[in-house]
Amino acid sequence: MKFKKTQTLEGIAKLLHIDFIGDANFEIFGINEIHVVEKGDIVFVDHPKYYEKALNSAATTILINKKVDCPEGKSLLISDDPFRDFNKITHHFNPFVKASENISQTADIGKDTVIQPNVFIGNHVKIGHHCVIHPNVTIYDNTIIGNHVTIHANTVLGADAFYYKKRATGFDKLISGGGVVVEDHVDLGASCTIDRGVTGNTTIKEGTKIDNQVHVGHDTIIGRKCLIASQTGIAGCVIIEDEVTIWGQVGTNSGITIGKGAVILGQTGVTKSVQGGKTYFGTPIEESREKLKQIAGLKRLLKEK
Repeated sequence: MKFKKTQTLEGIAKLLHIDFIGDANFEIFGINEIHVVEKGDIVFVDHPKYYEKALNSAATTILINKKVDCPEGKSLLISDDPFRDFNKITHHFNPFVKASENISQTADIGKDTVIQPNVFIGNHVKIGHHCVIHPNVTIYDNTIIGNHVTIHANTVLGADAFYYKKRATGFDKLISGGGVVVEDHVDLGASCTIDRGVTGNTTIKEGTKIDNQVHVGHDTIIGRKCLIASQTGIAGCVIIEDEVTIWGQVGTNSGITIGKGAVILGQTGVTKSVQGGKTYFGTPIEESREKLKQIAGLKRLLKEK
């Protein structure tokens, strides 16, 4: 999530009422999660296990709960609760804005795009040309949709990420400040749910076709010309490369990569990253030929008994 104007280290520290280490005028351009940080971003870390990763990441300002040596060319924000303060930054720079009408006056809708009855389109949504948005679709704020996109009834784009921190009092939600990007010639079936990114964008690239009742988690990137069948659940921060086929009732772990041209057969649990150009099946996931050999071998053993 980028700020509309460049901020300073001292300014962010004053906003959060915390101490800082570094040049008071050190420039900060936005905030991001660890897997998508860039130079100029703030990243937060609140567990010693991840200190080194955060300090050595592309982020140039680290919101951290311990005073440590500051890497050269970077700055630190010292907080007793980085999770809480990361939420404060998101809320301050990207606050929730209540809707006052079904289609926001700030929405930008392209030529020859059809919006069916009972569609909700939030603030600053951009929809391209020659799209069809069917009844009861909900498109949250800041979603970007390309040209020649079809979205079927009851699909939701831009709901919050499923991201919580367990505390003694219950679960504390990480506020979502990212968005959803749907590129040209994408089809989304009925009753799909595409969550927005925590700080970046959940992205569905050009030419991908998604069946009914598919869930796509936060910050996931789905490549070009993919086919994804119904009742598939894709976790957050997944990378699906181009021309992947995923059949029905597949589930994935978060943070994994499915390589270009891979085929995932129905009811597979994608528990780890897999290479492209191969067909996979089963839970835990394996190449389909190997998995079928194992099943055949097990049947022979049972018959021998």
